[in-house]
Amino acid sequence: MKLTVQTTVAAPIDKVWRAYTTPEDIKQWNAASDDWHTTAASVDLRVGGAFSSRMEAKDGSMGFDFAGTYTEIVPNRRIVYAFGDRNAEVDFADSPQGVTVRVSFDPESEYPVEQQQQGWQSILDNFKRYVEAR
Repeated sequence: MKLTVQTTVAAPIDKVWRAYTTPEDIKQWNAASDDWHTTAASVDLRVGGAFSSRMEAKDGSMGFDFAGTYTEIVPNRRIVYAFGDRNAEVDFADSPQGVTVRVSFDPESEYPVEQQQQGWQSILDNFKRYVEAR
């Protein structure tokens, strides 16, 4: 069972793609709530390339690394990656309202499915706000 989140960003595809795949941009939007932030990000955007981001509570109480390997890249259209024993697919589709970004991912077993869905959706909502404000 995959979980799916999505949003539509009112911006051209090249701007949306760049913001999703550039480390400096990722550090600006990659957080599920205002009390978290991403302090580091790296991207080697090619099949077999690695990515990572360091997410930390702003009060310094906790943090974790999110990292994986790209398994499919179709520029401006699709990113598939593996992280641990899980996978995620990110699809970018032009629509009359902008670019629909849909992320489907394998849930983990430690946290409730609803919490995971909300967290990933919150990050995607931050992405939308960030891109549209630029």
